[in-house]
Amino acid sequence: MNEAILSRGKFISFEGGEGAGKSTQVNLLRDQLVGMGVDVVLTREPGGAPGAEEIRQLLVTGEPDKWVPMTEVLLFYAARVDHLERTVLPALAAGKWVISDRYADSTFAYQGAGHGVDKAIVQQIHQFATKNFWPDMTLILDTDTGLGLTRANAREAVLSELQREDRFEKMQEDFHGRLRQAFLDIAKENPERCRVISGAGTIGEVADRIWQQVSVTFGLSI
Repeated sequence: MNEAILSRGKFISFEGGEGAGKSTQVNLLRDQLVGMGVDVVLTREPGGAPGAEEIRQLLVTGEPDKWVPMTEVLLFYAARVDHLERTVLPALAAGKWVISDRYADSTFAYQGAGHGVDKAIVQQIHQFATKNFWPDMTLILDTDTGLGLTRANAREAVLSELQREDRFEKMQEDFHGRLRQAFLDIAKENPERCRVISGAGTIGEVADRIWQQVSVTFGLSI
């Protein structure tokens, strides 16, 4: 592989609704890149740094009405700044590739379209908090809302009450329908950055679709 490609850190985010398969595909892409000699940092939002992980527990546990929407936005951005400053930006500066399970598009979808916070306000907060920092590529896994929720609920059902991070899964189904459309709208508005990946089929088939997009975009070949 071209050494110049390896020397530049890249930031790839995965987005999608609950149960879309992001966590599985994040790991598969990491393994593919590592196998090619790429130094990869795998991370997530909310979380990805010690302080951000503490904020994560405030956001993903408890009842759906635990926070008002603007409180959620501010908590997510508090975690995001910590994540960027302590994990993402240092890794990119060191020439590593960063793959994150969620980033700011989730805030625009969940708190924006899902909870009705004005997109312009979220954009202003993003601009101020991150200096308008965005990934080099965002992969949006598009899955049927009902199927995704079934997967997510099955995943959480095997965990103990203390381990469950199911606050967003508990929200109304129409909320999740708005999320799916929001992610598709984000992709249309940002075609240079976003790629919509169908979540239909086997895990391997989805992984192949993802690799095709990543390899073409960044000039990678096995």
